Amino acid sequence: MIDSGRIEAAVAELLAAIGEDASRPGLAATPTRVAEAYGEFFAGLEQDPLEPLRGASEYLAAPGELGELVLLRDIRFRSICEHHLLPFTGVAHLAYLPGERIVGLGRLPQLVDILAARPQLQERLGEEIASAIDEGLTPRGVLVVLDARHSCVTSRGGRQVDSSTVTIASRGALSDPVERAEAMGLIAAGVLT
Repeated sequence: MIDSGRIEAAVAELLAAIGEDASRPGLAATPTRVAEAYGEFFAGLEQDPLEPLRGASEYLAAPGELGELVLLRDIRFRSICEHHLLPFTGVAHLAYLPGERIVGLGRLPQLVDILAARPQLQERLGEEIASAIDEGLTPRGVLVVLDARHSCVTSRGGRQVDSSTVTIASRGALSDPVERAEAMGLIAAGVLT
């Protein structure tokens, strides 16, 4: 559980450590605002990422009746990098080859939101999303592509403001480069052909 009081005290101490007066008018409410923001940023720590898949209406069918590929592109997400506690934002593209079960498409962004609302690494986030889909839906294959901009890269160090990081996680049949190529092509094209 998030301890807002400790966050507020830590932020006040951080402000003092950089030479600021945490009680001055412009900063007096900052510790409370940061605590509220952290409560939102890290709400996923208290949630089960499989819950959206478990609690969803199930659509069951015989193999082959659910289509060849389910692809949901451009799911916007934000997370906090655990290395510097700075945000990274981007889009997730999720694909799976249905087994006997699918869920409503709105459940997949909920899964992404829960896992992103934790101190994260982009690489681990993609793996966690892929594992949750694999466990929750038992598909024949899973592909997760994340494309994100990291504040630690854009605002400090080399300040590469136009760079983004792409990570890929896959399971099952979509781990095969030939099988994965079609899904990657659909993601890159931005349109179904």
